[in-house]
Formats: sequence, structure tokens, C-alpha cells
Amino acid sequence: MRIAINTRFLLTSKMEGFGWFTFEVVHRIVKQHPEHEFIFFFDRKFDERFIFAENVKGVVLNPPARHPILFKIWFDYSVTKALKKYKIDLFFSPDGYLSLKTKVKQIGVIHDLNFEHYPEDLPNSALKYLKKYFPLFAKKAAHILTVSQYSKDDICETYNISPSKVTVSYNGASDLFKPITFSVQELIRSKYTNGESYFVFVGALHARKNVARLFQAFDQFKTATGSKTKLAIVGEKLWNSVDLESSYNALNHQKDVIFTGHLPIEHLTQIVGAAKALVFPSYFEGFGIPLVEAMRANCPVISGNLTSLPEIAGDAALFVDPFSVDSISEGLQRMDEDENLRTELIEKGKVRGATFSWDKTANIIWDVIEKEL
Repeated sequence: MRIAINTRFLLTSKMEGFGWFTFEVVHRIVKQHPEHEFIFFFDRKFDERFIFAENVKGVVLNPPARHPILFKIWFDYSVTKALKKYKIDLFFSPDGYLSLKTKVKQIGVIHDLNFEHYPEDLPNSALKYLKKYFPLFAKKAAHILTVSQYSKDDICETYNISPSKVTVSYNGASDLFKPITFSVQELIRSKYTNGESYFVFVGALHARKNVARLFQAFDQFKTATGSKTKLAIVGEKLWNSVDLESSYNALNHQKDVIFTGHLPIEHLTQIVGAAKALVFPSYFEGFGIPLVEAMRANCPVISGNLTSLPEIAGDAALFVDPFSVDSISEGLQRMDEDENLRTELIEKGKVRGATFSWDKTANIIWDVIEKEL
């Protein structure tokens, strides 16, 4: 059979959420199924390292799809034409976007519906596209995959989709996340925080990641306790909201907030592994991969208590109310001061983190693909 895959987020220089999901799932699928032919659809020149096996052919479809108008052109015309040209039996889209102009069977991964619940968090042009087309993609798909039971329930309720049409396939975490030695931890702290302990936040500075309230809570925690613990923000310092910029500018302890910028995964694993705790106060997530990454690295977790996060973290996190600066601040203080709590969460995290793997993710996704072929 001939299977086409939307691989537009496999980018050489900077892969984030959709890109890593695509990478981890797709390279397993194509290597495990040499009996099938796979056509990868890129929207720009691609790196040959993403052609994972001999049964893969990479094809560039124009135009580069990074704007709502271009999304429609790429999926409804370029993809539709390519599906016909290459005699494709099934189209798999790891980011959920589909062609509305083809009769070829399609399977999409809808990770979450943040835009339906917090429309104010997105630019207007992107919001209009998502709200108009994702209900149509959900109905068009032969089957939908998603990354948590929370997201499945949300998709079914919001778009009136039968639960039988949606399968949960939890995310995994890279095997590169693992405990590091105390001596390496000291080196990392020396590099980033002048040897002081630190909390770490990992993620893009989108509104739903709640970094503005995290800044306020960190300032409150520092003032109340006098702790030397710092805050490392792993992500680009690109302000995308007035709240975020004003929260940072109002910090009394601004010098204790360190921006590392985007880090390659080899460095990311170390900065997480050397942290006193991961703090992830997001108020909306379909899954929350940094939680599992931290657990794998023996890093205790502070997590928001809404949407999918309790489902993913289980008993292996200290939960806080993401809409309460006081709650986040109290969580920081407890984690900073209570060594027994940190030890307990590390031990629980070892067990919880081991339940998620990209191998499981890929196998479940393949089972769905195979049923539709």
C-alpha cells in the first residue's frame, strides 16, 4: 500500500511540538513496515536525514504552508493533487490538518482544542481558520487520533463526534531524558545559575503556558522566603502578549530569571536533569510532554491541575491552580523547602514516566492506520 504523510513540521534547525511528534512516530512506523511505501509531503526543501528508510520518498509541495491562506492552498490543492499523482491509499496527518477536496481516506491527529476554549490566546487570522476548518477536518477524517482521554472527550463533545471514531494514543518522551550525576548537575548549575539551584520551565511562551502568572508567583515566592533558588525559562524570549512583557518588567527579582533560549535536546535533557523541579503551570494542554521528560530525568514536577495534566501526571506531581498566583507561589515554596516531597515525587515519577513511550504511541497509531487501509 502507498501511504502519504504530512511531514511539514520536520525542520532541520528548530523542531517543536508537532515536529517532535511527527519525528518520533513516523520514523518508527516506516522502519517497522517495509512492506509499505511511504510518501512524505514537505512544504519546503527537506533534510535527507528525515528520509528514514528505503521505503520512503520525500516530495516538496508548494507553497510553504505557514499562514492560514497558504494552509488552504497547500492542503486543498497541493496535497489533493499529490494524493492523486502518487496513487495514495491513505493520508496520515500528525498535525490534524486535512484536505477537504479528496476522496482518499485520511487520518488526523488532533492534539487539543485550545483555540475553542481560549480564543483570546490566538491571533485573529489563525483563530478564524482553526475554528472554521477543524470541525470540518474532524468530520472528514476516516478516524481521529488524539493524545489524552481529556482531548478525546473534548473533541467528541465539541464537534459531536462518535467516541468510536476517536482513539487515544498517549505521547512519549525522548529516551535521552535520564538521570544525570551530581557532578554533571553541578556543572549545569555553574553554567546557567552561578551554582544556585533553580526551577525550570520548558515550552514556547504562548499565553496558555501561563508564564505571566509564573513570573508573578516566582516574585512573590522570592520576596516571602528570601530563597536563592532561581527560575530558568527554556524557550525563546519573544513576547507575544502585553501581560507577559509587563509581568516580566514588573519583577523585583528579574536578575534571578534566566532565559536560555531554544536549546538542542542534548542540552535540554541536562538543564531539566539538574533542576530542583520542573514548573509547568499551563492552564490548557492536550498532553504536556515536559512532565514526562522531567519524570524520566528524576526531576520533580509542579503542574497545573486542569485539562489533561492530572491524567498525565497521576500521583507524581505537586498540583497548583494555574489561575492563582498564590497557589503557584505556594507550590514553589513547598517544593523549594521540602526535600522529602521532592524525593517522594521523584520516586513516583520514575514509575509514572515509564508508562509512556513513543513505541506504544507508534504501535497504536499503526493499528489505526492498518484498520483503515
